[in-house]
Amino acid sequence: MKEKLLPTLIALTIAAVIGDILILSFGQSPGAVYRLLLEGTWGNAYGFGQVLYKATTLAFTGLAVSLGLRAGLFNIGAEGQLAFGGFSAAVVGLWLPSGTPALLAVPLCIAGAALGGALVGSVPASLKARFGASEVIVTIMLNFIVLAFLNWIVATKLHVAELLHTPDIHAGAVPRLASVIPGFHGSAANFIVLLAIAAALFVGWYLFRTREGYELRAVGLQPAAAEYGGVRVGIIWFRALVLSGALAGLGGTNYVLGYKQYYEEGFAAGAGYLGIAVALVGRNHPLGVLFAALLFATLSQGGLAVNAVVPKQMVEVLTAVVIIAVAASVPEVQRLLRVSRKPA
Repeated sequence: MKEKLLPTLIALTIAAVIGDILILSFGQSPGAVYRLLLEGTWGNAYGFGQVLYKATTLAFTGLAVSLGLRAGLFNIGAEGQLAFGGFSAAVVGLWLPSGTPALLAVPLCIAGAALGGALVGSVPASLKARFGASEVIVTIMLNFIVLAFLNWIVATKLHVAELLHTPDIHAGAVPRLASVIPGFHGSAANFIVLLAIAAALFVGWYLFRTREGYELRAVGLQPAAAEYGGVRVGIIWFRALVLSGALAGLGGTNYVLGYKQYYEEGFAAGAGYLGIAVALVGRNHPLGVLFAALLFATLSQGGLAVNAVVPKQMVEVLTAVVIIAVAASVPEVQRLLRVSRKPA
């Protein structure tokens, strides 16, 4: 466990040092800026609520990417899968009649989001399993196709006059946390955060407690050896990418069901791509992904909190430093650990 955490801790330390240098270059005290960042995020109910809201979407996209990586697949299509999942949830919510009980409407909308994401994920999954096509190229190009299609269908079929979003859903809205925690008033945090935690628990159970999860991890480590042992690699690839797409699609419910109650063009705002960083920092473990999602959400909301003393772009640079440091430090730290274990 220590060996798995050490690269990430070193990467965060490197990022903190570079952050200190950046803050000093603006003539500010690093301690004061970090204190302001924490006060604007974890130090008050509204800021913490915003962190939870942003972390919820990132948790879904991070889980989607990490599941694919466990199978040796690089799913860069979480952006499109997230958007299509949100759109599908909105369509189900519009199709259901007003007054549909929440106990029925919410699960149906959530299922619609998962199916929407899975549908998008099934395209690269089929091409990978049948023809061995690169999932990296297919998923990244599919992002543009899916987003363009959604923009077209909303603009021509489902938009509200003068606005690029669908009408409000008739049923399936999820209450905000402010309904039970008054301090969260004004925050977008909602009960979809519980779904994100449940999704992480499911992924952990699936990967480490089921035969299918074992086969998936075996294929990710060595597909040729797994196939020799009787595992049908193509089916594992298909299953992993479809499930990855479903997880990303669920992330759309955070905005559509829990925040705005409609689908809006551009709501994903890079959360699918940032999910790659969340998965890497979280070391492809469900629990690590949740903590990484909180970290990046804190940096995102913290950028707004410190904007009065340093440009919020500084926090974006710090986020990039965290990603680069993790990518660079992991292989080097692992090499050093292997050397240190060798007998003198």
